Amino acid sequence: MTQSSTGYAAWLPSERWSDEARIESWRPLFEQIEAHMILRHEGAGASALRELIGGIQTLSGISPRLTVKSGTPLLIFGDAQVSQKAPSDLQEIELAEEAYALQIDLENSIPYALIRGGSDVGLLHGVFAFLRLLGTQQSRPDKLHEIEAPHHPIRMIDQWDNMDGSVERGYSGNSIFYRDNRILLESQRIADYARLLASVGINAISINNVNVHAAETKLITADLLPDVKRLSDLFSSYGIKLFLSINYAAPIELRELDTADPLDADVQQWWRDKAQEIYAAIPDFGGFVVKADSENRPGPFTYGRDHADGANLLADALAPFGGLVFWRCFVYDCHQDWRDRSTDRARAAYDHFKPLDGKFRDNVILQIKNGPMDFQVREPISPLFGAMPLTNQVMEFQIAQEYTGQQRDVCFLVPQWKTYLDFDTHLTGEGTTVKKIAAGQIHPFAQSGVAAVSNIGDDDNWTGHHLAQANLYGFGRLAWNPELSAESIAAQWSALTFGLLNPAALFVEKLLMESWSVYESYAAPLSVGWMVQPHYHYAVDIDGYEYSKWGTYHFADRDGVGIDRTIATGTGYTGQYAAENRDVYDSLENCPDEVLLFFHHVPYTHILKSGKTLIQHIYDSRFEGVARIERWIEQWKSLASEVDPSRFEHILRRLEGQLDNAKQWRDVVSTYFYRKSGIADEHGRTIYG
Repeated sequence: MTQSSTGYAAWLPSERWSDEARIESWRPLFEQIEAHMILRHEGAGASALRELIGGIQTLSGISPRLTVKSGTPLLIFGDAQVSQKAPSDLQEIELAEEAYALQIDLENSIPYALIRGGSDVGLLHGVFAFLRLLGTQQSRPDKLHEIEAPHHPIRMIDQWDNMDGSVERGYSGNSIFYRDNRILLESQRIADYARLLASVGINAISINNVNVHAAETKLITADLLPDVKRLSDLFSSYGIKLFLSINYAAPIELRELDTADPLDADVQQWWRDKAQEIYAAIPDFGGFVVKADSENRPGPFTYGRDHADGANLLADALAPFGGLVFWRCFVYDCHQDWRDRSTDRARAAYDHFKPLDGKFRDNVILQIKNGPMDFQVREPISPLFGAMPLTNQVMEFQIAQEYTGQQRDVCFLVPQWKTYLDFDTHLTGEGTTVKKIAAGQIHPFAQSGVAAVSNIGDDDNWTGHHLAQANLYGFGRLAWNPELSAESIAAQWSALTFGLLNPAALFVEKLLMESWSVYESYAAPLSVGWMVQPHYHYAVDIDGYEYSKWGTYHFADRDGVGIDRTIATGTGYTGQYAAENRDVYDSLENCPDEVLLFFHHVPYTHILKSGKTLIQHIYDSRFEGVARIERWIEQWKSLASEVDPSRFEHILRRLEGQLDNAKQWRDVVSTYFYRKSGIADEHGRTIYG
């Protein structure tokens, strides 16, 4: 099978164009390339040349003649006269380090194309943009002048890989990084993963699980640092900085101290020495990602200290070397008494961190989940994001579909992420959108951006489900430019992976854009969430978390469902938002239906803005979700001749499995709420009372 049919090549060039006229139209540019750079064998400039020449050869069969000269990162396409006669304005524009400029003029007396980078890394981004152009445009553009710089300074992927080879919340096979407590330095997949990430503009990666176990704690020891350096060098050659998740109690775990108190002088010295050791081995090491005092992980609370004390301990150790600390804000009471309805997990991050604004070092970055709970199908925005104007922040998303189908069910998450990035927090007035905060345009953050939990493993197609690759691609594209539409990202990915204007690609584009609303329609009634099997999180179990310690309740009873988070009668959570959003969410009349049950306990007879009662919406949406998947399957079957048999069968089997899952959700949810409410479906469909 080809790399495209297995999915291994993902969206990168993998097959020769079949249109000879298309090849001939590009030939004047493809045959001769002049490269201006200081060429280092393993640098980003070398990667840019490899990707460009390899991509051109793959797509057209043409092997460019290459001339390398010393100078500014610049690639010039065309015959030998181009470098003397092509316009020089693009060569003189000032570019940021990661930015690129791309210019094509085929109407010039000497046709030419130029790619220039603000650095070798910027040049690499420009090359991938050029290859993306080749894959998504049927005909060559006669004129193009494009200058792009990333909107978000930090664009990070967090791996949840363990050194035993497993991946926490991994749905795509085993780790590509580890096996049997060793690093897989011999694996070509790691280099190919670096290529995939760089191609969509990712510039940082943490290579191990935030839940750091005994084996992973040793990644910062002398025995393993040489292996970590080799990974760091590999990712660096693609413009990606390497980070490690660390165990806050490492001094104890490694049996070198009997305390991890952040205010203890010996602990402070231990981390200073450790940082010096790490940077001596890996000079361009990025820093640490930390999950502390969360879900039974160790942290500063043990010693009566706060999160600023804990984060600053590490920040001070890393500061002399330019290292960063990503301190995750996923902190809440995970031993909650379900009988106590005054406790609200949604409040926790804001309550813990907001009072600490201004107390963190400049190289600490708070990593805040997109919603206040845990990557549910639908949540409101976390009120903490943007609420700490004196503290660096990044927004954290989850590419891995933990609660959204686990890469068995199609759920294209880019439309969901767009709702968060486009959300107006009103924290400094109208227009204080999340994407502006994350880009550092609102507050004077030294560091800002977005991070996301990876969804890849060692399955042939990287992501278990061929279509789940679209989420990895989509996160990278949005991280680079949050102004891109979900539709354009879906169209790009479908064309790059299934072929430009291919009927299967056009259908996949449509399916992707429907998929989040379809998954929501059978799995999550108006943001109530958590109706999943405990720990496993895929199959339906409405009361699985209802009487648990995790604080994940829906409070369904005979009268209604939902959580009262209002100021007057509930937990007061709505008061954590700026007044403009607080007043909307706090009002039963004004609260948007899609998050209604997150903020209000609502009677089954409540009339929604659609004109339906709540209970009828619950019934109708379950049945509609199943019907829409049935239509997907019929449409996909009609495209059997338009896609290779391997991918066709794989996607068909996945859609059929999703249909079975949706039917189970439909029947269990409908029956549960019929038994609670005693109100029949007005359409008389089968519900198992």
